[in-house]
Amino acid sequence: MTSTVVYNGDLRTVCTHLRSGSAFETDAPVDNNGKGERFSPTDTMATSLASCMITTMGIKARTLGFDLNGGEIEVEKIMKSDPRRVGGINLFFHFPDNLKELDQTNKDVLKTKGETCPVMLSLHPDVEVRIGWGEWA
Repeated sequence: MTSTVVYNGDLRTVCTHLRSGSAFETDAPVDNNGKGERFSPTDTMATSLASCMITTMGIKARTLGFDLNGGEIEVEKIMKSDPRRVGGINLFFHFPDNLKELDQTNKDVLKTKGETCPVMLSLHPDVEVRIGWGEWA
């Protein structure tokens, strides 16, 4: 088992990672009868894409002799209706000053790693993903 999810009422869950015991809560979003005080389940889906991308890129960067510390990704989730679903995810990368001048070969290798991370490869093709590479464009 990977995790447990406990419904605590009032459209809130507690998600616990079994190996580490770390936990987070989710709420239904305001536009779907919730309080919107926590990540919604669809927020975590969109955010997991960004986390997976930067993690796999970080693994590759480590093997290349540097790290991505300080890298940041802004995440925008776009909902669609009928049926209600995530229709798009927009990601915008920000890299620390020491990585802005990285050579193009290493940038391309890292971009490819991010674009082929497990979460990206698991998304339904109807989910439109747009990536802004910021200084690496």
